[in-house]
Amino acid sequence: MAINKKQIGAIVGAVVVVALAGGGIAIAANANSSNSADAAPTGSTEDQVAAATSFDLSSKNADDRPTIDPVADAVASVKASGFQPIEPGKLTVAQTVASGAPPLVFAASDDNTTALGSEADFAALVADGLGLDYNPVSVDWADWPLGIQSGKYDIILNNVTVTEERKELYDFASYRVDLLGFFVKSDSDITSITEAKDISGLTIIVGSGTNQEKILLAWNEELTKAGKKPAELVYYNDTAAANLAIQSGRADANFEPNASGAYAAASSGDLKGVGTVSGGWPQTADIAAATKKGNGLIDAVNIVLNAAIDGGEYQQVLDRWGLDSESIPKSEINPPGLPKTD
Repeated sequence: MAINKKQIGAIVGAVVVVALAGGGIAIAANANSSNSADAAPTGSTEDQVAAATSFDLSSKNADDRPTIDPVADAVASVKASGFQPIEPGKLTVAQTVASGAPPLVFAASDDNTTALGSEADFAALVADGLGLDYNPVSVDWADWPLGIQSGKYDIILNNVTVTEERKELYDFASYRVDLLGFFVKSDSDITSITEAKDISGLTIIVGSGTNQEKILLAWNEELTKAGKKPAELVYYNDTAAANLAIQSGRADANFEPNASGAYAAASSGDLKGVGTVSGGWPQTADIAAATKKGNGLIDAVNIVLNAAIDGGEYQQVLDRWGLDSESIPKSEINPPGLPKTD
């Protein structure tokens, strides 16, 4: 079922709310890798809008997701490790299907069950490469850590950021960078926001208690010390009100998770991205698949992800969801994560 712009607008509102509340921002751990921290979304706004407004968010979309043949080295790695899937022949993946939203992971519009989104596509690729069936299990964000540790789920692919604290309990295989993005009115004269000097004197919408707010407060402190005018931070709990503030000129920019912002911009055509920043600025980290530490699965997952990168299926997933700016050149096992907080 194709959806129109008005329907997508409603979905976009959910995207931003979920991304701010549950997509890693509230846990203060979503930051991107330095692999592409300064990259910007590719493709014209017109092309992105055309793709988004004709996009099928029904369960039929799952039929079009990229696939990969079983990767011999990965299958051999699983066998050698002794790892046994929770359900024979299946890769049981913890994902916030029921509570998620485009473009990361969400339930199909027609059956409210089929897992769609970039995270679903990546998980399906991993399952394919391991010679297993993709078996998504919808979970609340707060429940996945214990579920992975207890062996209830084999793995999670759900916008999880690598942190040094998490590495004590889980093994990781990176597959995406996590970016925060600045979005302005599509006809705004603002063309680039990537550092403190770029926000001087601007009015910027930001979520309270988020990583975005921490970054802007640090940048304002830097500006003040340099004798320059800091940015004015404004807070909106309602996505529609925030967008209206941008369109009416009462705010210059919105600073939010890049994935949700890029999707919103592509869907509406009213916004444009003008810069990305590491979610853990000044530190960086990767989004990664996570397994129970030492269970033997992560090596095989890493092999599959790199095979998909080399074979082009990885890029196809990013292109399907407008996340090209969040690509990585190579999956790494347990890459450096965000440092522990006091």
